[in-house]
Amino acid sequence: MNKMTTLPIKYPWHDAPEDGAAVEVAEGVLWMRLPLPMALNHVNIFALDDGDGWTVIDTGMNSRKSRDIWLGLMAGPLAGKPIHRVVVTHHHPDHIGLAGWLQSDFGAELVTTRTAWLMARMLHLDEQDRPAKETLDYWRSAGMDPDIYSRRAAERPFNFADTVAPMPLGFTRVKEGDRIRMGGRDWQVHIGNGHAPEHATFWSQDCELVIAGDQLLPSISSNLGVYATEPGADPVGEWLESCEKFKVFAREDHLVLPGHKLPYTGLPARLGQLIDNHHHALDRLAKFLTTPRTAAGCFQPLFKRDIGEGEYGLALVEAVGHLNHLLHLGQVTRTRRKDGAWLWQLKET
Repeated sequence: MNKMTTLPIKYPWHDAPEDGAAVEVAEGVLWMRLPLPMALNHVNIFALDDGDGWTVIDTGMNSRKSRDIWLGLMAGPLAGKPIHRVVVTHHHPDHIGLAGWLQSDFGAELVTTRTAWLMARMLHLDEQDRPAKETLDYWRSAGMDPDIYSRRAAERPFNFADTVAPMPLGFTRVKEGDRIRMGGRDWQVHIGNGHAPEHATFWSQDCELVIAGDQLLPSISSNLGVYATEPGADPVGEWLESCEKFKVFAREDHLVLPGHKLPYTGLPARLGQLIDNHHHALDRLAKFLTTPRTAAGCFQPLFKRDIGEGEYGLALVEAVGHLNHLLHLGQVTRTRRKDGAWLWQLKET
């Protein structure tokens, strides 16, 4: 077959497991789901049979409903065997939210990257009643809609601790190139960036499985956002670099187990889509910046649809992410408006 030809993306399962149920996607590997209170209303979790217990991948958010579903899974599909290890792909609440609970209440070992653990611990301790000054400054610099800004400035912001259980001290680190034994298989760790710093993926050395978290999602794009914690970050550049790295390992027959949506095959094709989609978005954005714009004024070329208030925050941080990448490439300039907003413009050639 021509090396430039890739097989299309396919979905071996068209239906996801119901709450409390599991689907066996490979021998000793169970796929389960937990609900999320947002537009993306679920997160995938996986359990790997280690014989005397289970390794679980990611945990869902900390809520009574999620804990009850977990207890049902333990008594049902997990057959009463203990969860002795929880592996977290990255620090976002829908993936690490119940890791501390599994550690404290069930004695599970936590395995994740150093950055994921440090980010989660730091954010859990950073509880605020109102947005911090740095966050307000960042919103103004991005040109946030004045009405949305006024409402959010007066409200209690989302706090990590709202949906993440307290995390005890102690974890086991994984890093690029490590090998880990899970579910009777050896897995190699490959680290991605962009969506979350030091995001772990796991590639089986004994079969076709890839545990991907949010680094290799099908059909939707992972958010590549810039936040007040690091306003000069370049997540789009880190994402594109990671996708190019993963192309070296990706095979047509890999069965990818993602953090959201359905397991799929056709990883080389999907990586090509992920790379092309962001390059096309950057091209559209650059052409749009022949006139100076704020980040909030750049939604249309990036997303090609109207953005509602519920998704406004994610759209805003992703717009800054793409603008920062063009700035790092030297393709745009920016100047401060009197109200503090950055105005971005295509650099004259």
